Amino acid sequence: MKKIGIIGGLGPESTIDYYKGIINVFRQREVGLATPEIIIYSADVSRLLELVEAKDWNNLVDWLAKRVIALHSAGAEFAVIGSNTPHIVFDEVKSRSPIPMLSIVDETCKRALSMKLRKLGLIGTKFTMESDFFQKAFHNVGISIIVPMKDEQQYIHNKLISEIEFGIIKNSTRQELLSIAKRMIDEDSIDGLILGCTELPMILDKDEYGIPFLNTTAIHIDSIVDYCIGN
Repeated sequence: MKKIGIIGGLGPESTIDYYKGIINVFRQREVGLATPEIIIYSADVSRLLELVEAKDWNNLVDWLAKRVIALHSAGAEFAVIGSNTPHIVFDEVKSRSPIPMLSIVDETCKRALSMKLRKLGLIGTKFTMESDFFQKAFHNVGISIIVPMKDEQQYIHNKLISEIEFGIIKNSTRQELLSIAKRMIDEDSIDGLILGCTELPMILDKDEYGIPFLNTTAIHIDSIVDYCIGN
């Protein structure tokens, strides 16, 4: 088994989901008491948001690359970033990494292809929805990405950073997020919805309206376990 390195803390709630999820998926696939070795670098999410808000991409790459190098120094044999937003600069970080890295975007793209989806909605932080790193990866394989309207994007972002990031789950917020998804189905004809923030599955925990909600955290975890055990 390969030792797993995770840049976590982005945010803390989803890092817990990564740890538990990796252990649970591993136990479903392997017999006995063995578990993978996992090294977590819990980074400061406020610093991440400062760098992204300022579009300070060079310093963001430096900041993330240093943490990947620290994971490698601690014994990790491959690394992941347990968050969607930092994947804005994933390729640049990967190019400076001394160990292989698995992209949450690429793994989600593979899953969408396997499900024969062709037009996906994307929700997440405003940085994820405003950037084109999901669009580029999916466009290359013939899948369109649709984002919500500007006011909807701001609502989603505000709820993520003021509630969901802190583990605060309100039914009123869930219903409003679902209404945004329903509008995108009706008006944009999406055939799936990417939960492009690793905290979103805490509030949108199942498929709705007859379309799949792609849980990027769970998809990433499946790929991490596959790579760990050599599949």
